Amino acid sequence: MDAIFKALGDPARRQILDALRRDDGQTLSQLEDGFEMTRFGVMKHLGVLEDAGLITTAKRGRFKHHYLNAVPLQEAIDRWIEPLLVAPAARAMVDLKARLEGQTAMDTALPDTTMTTYIAAPPAKVFEALTDDARMTEIAPHLPPRHTTRSEAPHLLDQTLETPGDPARLVITLRPEGPHTEITLSQFGTPDDAAPFRTGWVRMLAGLKTLIETGQATGFADPELLAAPDPKKETPK
Repeated sequence: MDAIFKALGDPARRQILDALRRDDGQTLSQLEDGFEMTRFGVMKHLGVLEDAGLITTAKRGRFKHHYLNAVPLQEAIDRWIEPLLVAPAARAMVDLKARLEGQTAMDTALPDTTMTTYIAAPPAKVFEALTDDARMTEIAPHLPPRHTTRSEAPHLLDQTLETPGDPARLVITLRPEGPHTEITLSQFGTPDDAAPFRTGWVRMLAGLKTLIETGQATGFADPELLAAPDPKKETPK
């Protein structure tokens, strides 16, 4: 937690996060063009942000792409802000860190949004919860409909999302990390406004973690986030 606040304490690092919020997945050269500082200075700030878990990276060939990871910020919100807004609930504090070692399921494409966290349970139990439609609806009722195109239990889920325009793609990978499971979520083909999707996935991961670690199906979804339009409803004229 100290690393998060230290990283956010520098205005240049906050500007880098803002740049990634506007255009996720930028390389060092792309970020360097947007700031009046040396290449080494940008690299140093990126290192602090990555150590704090506020960005994740994916490497393709010679280029390293950087992504905003909002999961640690959700931890701070859950710990200090949400208890002031809602009634206290018997929830485990979200133990969230972030790192991305590679997208093994996607060899040629780069994700539009990616985030990682850890859940205190074996991969099989996490996978079981992910594929339980009833429980997922409880914790994330406003996720767009998903259809699994590839399933390799308990390590991989490859799904399509019913989003406006062309369908988006969601890849979830699970990896054992001692007594925990490292879960990485990557979305491809995100609509132009990716911010609601990024926020919605953070909330979904928080709900999934709470469900598995406490047994409580606590929903964190915002009704305005990830609400897929209902094709049966006609737009008023």
